[in-house]
Amino acid sequence: MKSTVETLSPTRVKLAIEVPFDELKPSLQKAYREIGAQVQVPGFRRGKVPAAVIDQRVGRGAVLNEAVQEAIPQQILAAVQEHDVKTLGRPEVEITEFADNAPLKFTAEVDVRPEIVVPDLSTITVEVPAVAIGDNEIDEQINGLRERFATLKTVERAAAEGDYVQLDLNATVDGEEVPGGSATNISHEVGSKQLLPGLDEVLVGLSAGDETTFTTQLVGGDFAGRDAEVKVVVRTVKDKQLPEINDEFAQLASEFDTLEELRNDLRERLTRAKKVEQIYAARDEALKQLVEAAAIPAPEGVVKDEVEGRKQAMTDQLERIGASLQDYLASEEKTEEQIDQELTEAAQEGVRIQLLLDTIADAEDVQVSDDEFGHEIVHRAQRAQMQPQQYYDQLVRSGAAAAVFGDVRRGKALASVMEQVTMKDSEGNTLSLDDLRAASEDEHAGHNH
Repeated sequence: MKSTVETLSPTRVKLAIEVPFDELKPSLQKAYREIGAQVQVPGFRRGKVPAAVIDQRVGRGAVLNEAVQEAIPQQILAAVQEHDVKTLGRPEVEITEFADNAPLKFTAEVDVRPEIVVPDLSTITVEVPAVAIGDNEIDEQINGLRERFATLKTVERAAAEGDYVQLDLNATVDGEEVPGGSATNISHEVGSKQLLPGLDEVLVGLSAGDETTFTTQLVGGDFAGRDAEVKVVVRTVKDKQLPEINDEFAQLASEFDTLEELRNDLRERLTRAKKVEQIYAARDEALKQLVEAAAIPAPEGVVKDEVEGRKQAMTDQLERIGASLQDYLASEEKTEEQIDQELTEAAQEGVRIQLLLDTIADAEDVQVSDDEFGHEIVHRAQRAQMQPQQYYDQLVRSGAAAAVFGDVRRGKALASVMEQVTMKDSEGNTLSLDDLRAASEDEHAGHNH
C-alpha cells in the first residue's frame, strides 16, 4: 500500500491510498466465502460453491465490490497509523480507480484533531454574579406551600374566578350526542382554561343549581372542527381558602415550630441551589474563555454528524408525544433553517469543548480507573432504568463504550480545569469545587430527613 496525506484545513485531511491487487486477495477470498455461504446452487453444498460458479451466478463485479468495501477501512487504518493522523468521526471515501487485477485507488477525507495550544490555566480568571436571595423569593416558596395546604369550602354564592365548581357537561352537534362528550360531577377551577374553550367565561356568575348552554369548537374526535352546543349544570361552588401565614402554618407545612425557622430553612435551601448554579455558571464561563483563547476550530464533519444526531433525537422525542418537527417549528415561530443554525452553533461549541478537554487530558496524562468507569456505567444505567451489566453489554454492542470512557476522562480534565483557574463572584469571594461538593452533600442530607 502507498499513501499520501494532504492537509485541507486545520481540522481536515485527505488521504490518497493505492493498494496493489495482490494485497486485496485476502479480502477477495473472504468475499467469496461470505457470498458462497449465502447462495444456494443445486449440486453444491452451501459454503462449498466454487469461485467460478459464484462469478457466473452473482457476478465477479459483486464479489470485487464486497472485497473492496471490506478492505477500505483496514487500509485507511494502516494509512492513519503510518502518518500518525489523529482522526475524528467518519471518513468520506471516494474510489477513484478500480478494475479487476488492477490496483485500487481511493481517497478518504476525514476530520482530524487540530493542534491546540492551551493557555496556562492559572492565568484564567472568571467572575460570576454573587448569590443573593430576596425576601420575595422566600415569599414565593411560602405561597407555593400555602397552595398545597389550601382547603375548599362550599359557599352559597355565584362562582368567581379562582373558585372550584362541581359540573355536569353534555355536548351535542345538531342535536346529536357527541361520543365521550358528557361528564358528570367533575371538579374544575374557574378561569384555569383546563376544559373547553368558552366554559370559564360562562361559569362566572353561576350559582349551585344553575344551568346554561354555550357553543364551543371541538378539537378532536369524529366532530373535530364542528361547533358543539354544550349544556352546563353547576352542582356546587367552592371557595379556595388559603391558610394564614403564621407559626401554626409552619407546623402544618414543615417540621419547624415557627415561621421564622421555616423561612430560614427555605433561605438556606435556595442559597445552596443557587451556589450550585453559580459554580456551573463559572465552569461555563471558564470553558468559554479557554475555547476562545485557544482559538479552537470546529471540525465540520464531526459537527455535521452531531447536528444530524441531535435533530434525529429531537424528531424522535416529538414523535413520542405525537407531534412533528413542523408542529414544533410552528409553535416556536421558527424556520427549519433557524433550528439547523441553532443546532449547528450548539454542536460547534460542544465539539470545541470536547477537543479542549481531550487536549488537557492528554497534557496532564489523565487516567480513568476501572472504578471510575464502572461508577459512570452504574449511574447511566440507573438513569436508563436498566441493570448495569445489561447497559454495559448494550454499549459494547453498539460500539459506544469508548465514547463513555472519553466522557469520564473529559469530566476529570474539567475538574482539573476548575481547580486551576480562579473563580470569583462579583463581591470578590473565591469559589471552589469544594463549595459545589459541600452544597450537593448538604442537598442530599437535606432531602433525607
